[in-house]
Amino acid sequence: MTPELLLNLSIAILIIPLLSFIVLIFFGKKLGRPAGFIGTSILGIDLILSITVAFVRLLYYPDAAMFQYKFDWLNVGTNSIALGVGLDNLAAIMLIVVTLISFLVHLFSLEYMREDKRFPRFYAYLGLFTFSMLGIVIANNFLNMFIFWELVGVSSYLLIGFWFEKDSAANASKKAFIVNRIGDLGFLFGLMTIYLTYGTFLFDEVFGSINAGILPFDSGAWMTAIGIFVFLGAVGKSAQFPLHVWLPDAMEGPTPVSALIHAATMVAAGVYLTARVFPMFTADALLFVAYTGALTAFIAATIAITQWDFKRVLAYSTVSQLGYMVMGLGVGAFTSGFMHLVTHAWFKALLFLASGSVIHAMHHAMHHHNEHHMDPQDIRNMGGLRKTMPITYITFLFATIAISGIPLTSGFLSKDGILAGTLAFAQLSGHWFIPVAGFGAALMTAFYMFRLTILSFHGKPKTHIASHTHENNRFITFPLVLLAILTFWFFYSFNPLDAGKGWFHSVTQTPQIATPHNLMFDFMVQNDQAEPSSNQQVKTFEVTHYQHHHSGEHHSYRSTLEEYIHHAHTPAMILSLLVAITGILLSFIYYQFRIWDVDSIVNLYPWLYKGSFNKWFFDEIYQATFINGTVGFAKIGAWFDLNIVDGVVNFMGTLGRGLGKITSWFDFRGVDGAVNLTAWISKRLGDIFRQPQTGIIQAYLVLTIIGLVVLVYIFI
Repeated sequence: MTPELLLNLSIAILIIPLLSFIVLIFFGKKLGRPAGFIGTSILGIDLILSITVAFVRLLYYPDAAMFQYKFDWLNVGTNSIALGVGLDNLAAIMLIVVTLISFLVHLFSLEYMREDKRFPRFYAYLGLFTFSMLGIVIANNFLNMFIFWELVGVSSYLLIGFWFEKDSAANASKKAFIVNRIGDLGFLFGLMTIYLTYGTFLFDEVFGSINAGILPFDSGAWMTAIGIFVFLGAVGKSAQFPLHVWLPDAMEGPTPVSALIHAATMVAAGVYLTARVFPMFTADALLFVAYTGALTAFIAATIAITQWDFKRVLAYSTVSQLGYMVMGLGVGAFTSGFMHLVTHAWFKALLFLASGSVIHAMHHAMHHHNEHHMDPQDIRNMGGLRKTMPITYITFLFATIAISGIPLTSGFLSKDGILAGTLAFAQLSGHWFIPVAGFGAALMTAFYMFRLTILSFHGKPKTHIASHTHENNRFITFPLVLLAILTFWFFYSFNPLDAGKGWFHSVTQTPQIATPHNLMFDFMVQNDQAEPSSNQQVKTFEVTHYQHHHSGEHHSYRSTLEEYIHHAHTPAMILSLLVAITGILLSFIYYQFRIWDVDSIVNLYPWLYKGSFNKWFFDEIYQATFINGTVGFAKIGAWFDLNIVDGVVNFMGTLGRGLGKITSWFDFRGVDGAVNLTAWISKRLGDIFRQPQTGIIQAYLVLTIIGLVVLVYIFI
């Protein structure tokens, strides 16, 4: 299969979900329930194509540069704006992630959303979101990515607020949209500065220019600033501190939406952007990225340990895990950071879909027993579900073990690599807060996830409704089983204790940094002078001139950091395993065996519990500062408008009315008199000149001859 064909198939993969959206948005109401089967079938075709493209790319062209199409989209004076699509190893892997999760969500929703009155519209929105996300994946330039970036924002707004008749859902969709605009403003500013500096949006041309020493405004500080501005887009989309507040509220959308958008795809877009532009980050920019991820991972984990809402625990878990990914990229553990994006997509989608299975079963039990006062998402109303819902429980347990970082799971491979990267980075740079936050978040992750599992599935049913739940049908259980299988290690590495020896590592090697070495950490620059200065991200080939790279011709940079990460692997593995086991044991001690009383800890540190349970009051702080500040500024503007501007306007109106009266008098007395005089003169002149108009031709001839004689006399 040629690169040209792979690119054409990639474009087809992008277009197919758009066709699903168009068909269902216009004809879905007439189709009714079959609309869901149509949308699911279309995504099934898209998934098959994605798997085909990814396998061919990774098996036959693993060391090749990005395949891409480029075309001039717009000419502005002497400059042209080129757009296009591209396919490299990162994009190939993400094609599978997006289409597989989307397909399983489509399948899951056939049962979960079956009774919804807007069932066809839901599937139309799913198609639009999938199209938007795939556009980000195969973009080969900043502008394309930004366009689809905003489309993803619109799609998430529609899906989060799908049940817009609920105020909470409508408010959550607005909150998500507005908070994301803050991050996107930074992304847009970075994008404009990039075009101003380099005259292009194409990744390879921008990175190539940076590699050649061309910096914005000839300033290393501006190079750092541009990287941070672009990263701000990821801060919004991937819910990083301090823009993390939108994601937990977004749980107001249907649970399949949580699995699709807020676990595997939309929130991963920010991490994917960070990985895609990794070559342009300076040392200071990477440090900013690393600290942002570390703070996010730690803060979100501290909030998750006290929540009672099933989906809210998973929401803060998602925020924390996204922080892990960003932290991994920031410290230079590129492969592990990107691997965690993929592995987390599987087990977090599984966790959300399993939560949907539980909530669906609770709803049915409530409806059957005519009890509607209970909150079906409160884990204090559950318990004992492992007996009534065994498939959901087993698959949820697999995902919980994976996210806790237990060996033989995919989560262990990726989290262990990230934590090893933080240790190596701290040894070389002295920034020890980053590994402390990383290992601390790992401890809390194991604790709150097993807390959630124990309270929801173990013990005896806490309510009559929980005891009458039952397992759901295959539309719901099949996606759970498939995703549970993908949580095992062997899909990523043959060595269950070392992801660095697997195929995933070999096809996602760290791209060589394009920024000048004087702007980078000494331990992250190339130390093999025999290797070429260009790199996989920078060096690209037009499809029409494609040449295959033999494995010996392609190199990623080797650095002191990578050597330290290799040596830090064993201590990081041991330490991460110890903190994971500690977190699990604590959860069993407190919630399963009840050896220690949780309430005593709460009473001992009530301010800590209150802060954690209330999300450290971020929403209240933002309400008191930014929101109330904006409203207060608007009130000041309104007062100025009503009292100052309107006062001036009223004065001018009064003055105008006075002048109007004077003008009116002059009009009636002076102007009307002049007009009437003019009319009288015109009438008199008309009477005089009308006299010769007798209607007699002979008179006209005589007057004509007289006129000619007069003219001849004058001119001669």
